[in-house]
Amino acid sequence: MAVEVKMPQLGLTMEEGTVSKWFKQEGDAVKVGDVLLEITTDKLTSEVTAEAEGVLIQIVAQEGEDIPVKGVLAYIGDSDEKIDKKADSPIQSPTPPPQKPMGETTVAVIGGGPGGYVAAIRAAQLGAKVTLIEKNKLGGTCLNVGCIPTKAILHAAESLTQVQEMEEYGIHVEGTHVDWNKVQKKKTAITEQLVSGVTGLMKANKIQVMEGTASFVSKDTLEIVKNDGTKENATFDKIIIATGSVPAIPPIPGVKENENCVDSTGALSFDTVPQSMIVIGGGVIGMELATAYAKFGTKVTLLEAMPKLLPLMDGELTVQLRKMMEAKGIQILTEAKVQSVEPAAVGAKVNVAFDGRAVAFEAEKVLVAVGRRTDTQALNLDAVGIENDRGRISVNDKMETSVENVYAIGDCLGKVMLAHVASVQGEVAAENALGHNAVYHGETNPSCVYTDPEFAGVGFTEEKAKESGIAYEVGKFPLIANGKSLIMNGGIGSIKFIIGKEYKEVLGVHILGPRATDLIGECALAIGMEATVEDIIATIHAHPTVTEAIREAALATEKKAIHIPNK
Repeated sequence: MAVEVKMPQLGLTMEEGTVSKWFKQEGDAVKVGDVLLEITTDKLTSEVTAEAEGVLIQIVAQEGEDIPVKGVLAYIGDSDEKIDKKADSPIQSPTPPPQKPMGETTVAVIGGGPGGYVAAIRAAQLGAKVTLIEKNKLGGTCLNVGCIPTKAILHAAESLTQVQEMEEYGIHVEGTHVDWNKVQKKKTAITEQLVSGVTGLMKANKIQVMEGTASFVSKDTLEIVKNDGTKENATFDKIIIATGSVPAIPPIPGVKENENCVDSTGALSFDTVPQSMIVIGGGVIGMELATAYAKFGTKVTLLEAMPKLLPLMDGELTVQLRKMMEAKGIQILTEAKVQSVEPAAVGAKVNVAFDGRAVAFEAEKVLVAVGRRTDTQALNLDAVGIENDRGRISVNDKMETSVENVYAIGDCLGKVMLAHVASVQGEVAAENALGHNAVYHGETNPSCVYTDPEFAGVGFTEEKAKESGIAYEVGKFPLIANGKSLIMNGGIGSIKFIIGKEYKEVLGVHILGPRATDLIGECALAIGMEATVEDIIATIHAHPTVTEAIREAALATEKKAIHIPNK
């Protein structure tokens, strides 16, 4: 029986390859491992070898032809075997509906966060008449009560730590103290400046902003309940849902009744720095705020119900981070299931099932950081047939929902709840709404955790590669051997590469160390370009920088690292 020769996938983002040259011809005998042809992508040139012995009985893809991944290139079989060549009818692409003239297509964007306002701007750039509906403040969770204010507080905490650590360099700072009111004012000023910038972008792009809550009346009509109490129905050619998410509050007895239990929004606006705090949840939000308040002197206890912190990050480096945080005085318990919260003289008492016994912790504040849920209840999705799973909207890779001309992006999908993902999805939705053919690819999406040190990753973790059955190799480089890291934080952390065993393509990179969230950009680009580890090695990295450790970790995959022994 004939064996198919298929187009291989040389990288996570590869969708097709070009047949550049055939080394064998129809009728030639081939053995396992013989080079059959050469293929190219935008980045790579690679040889395809035979995986079966026999005769090359038919070449399907000719030189110069683009073939999708897993598409058939040729057949190998017995010399007398024939392939039934049936003429395939060409698939005709459906004729797209005629687009309205420039400036006449109306687009509504529901939600003004980093997904919504980006979608609105991109739609306006493409000539649409855009209305953005936002019930709170432009900028959404990210700018107002999420990414930006959290990082402002983290930066203040990091600056305090740096001052304290300057003693090692002979710099003595007397009387250091934290003026919490100024920390809060600076955080607010940064947020207001960014929100003001988004407001200016709306005006510059002639986007109408309506303050209110939108819900579907029909597939193309929204009822908008304005913040002043008035109502208005409006019909649009295209609608993009970008309503985001809100903190999830678990049904733990006593949480809602205790004013000392707060979500992430409340934890950003304490009147004073708490003396003690219990963090329920070992995800990104819990880890970041635990880091910040510990630096300000708060006694922090972090409780996670699952066996592992940061479940989506590389397991090996997560274990390292945990040890680092514990060394700085943060108490961390995993497999600790919170049973209830009670009032206490200090603020709150948290009852926990841990290690087969009941234990209790008391603290001034309790941060409930168990994740976020989609904010879609007000949209009336079911009434117009928008497919969703308990409020998590279903879309394809063009960000199209089950209802024609309605798109959804960002946190309201209930999948990857990251601002930068929402922004890219917003661009894709806007372009498709205006007649383009854009596709969202999540392979280059980096995950970032602003702990101390920072933690960032992109692509496959080692756990995910094993689960997917991918043959891979690992290269690791400890930052204690990197000069700039040694200067910045004592060389704490490491960089880890996951590469494909056969083609040496970059499958994933994970960084625990100073400026990890900045360094991960190079690694995301490598995955997006289908780069091999040789491409990283061939790129000269500046010295002294932390980024040169990325090249060293790449070298380590081939046991050629310069500044550590190769095992």
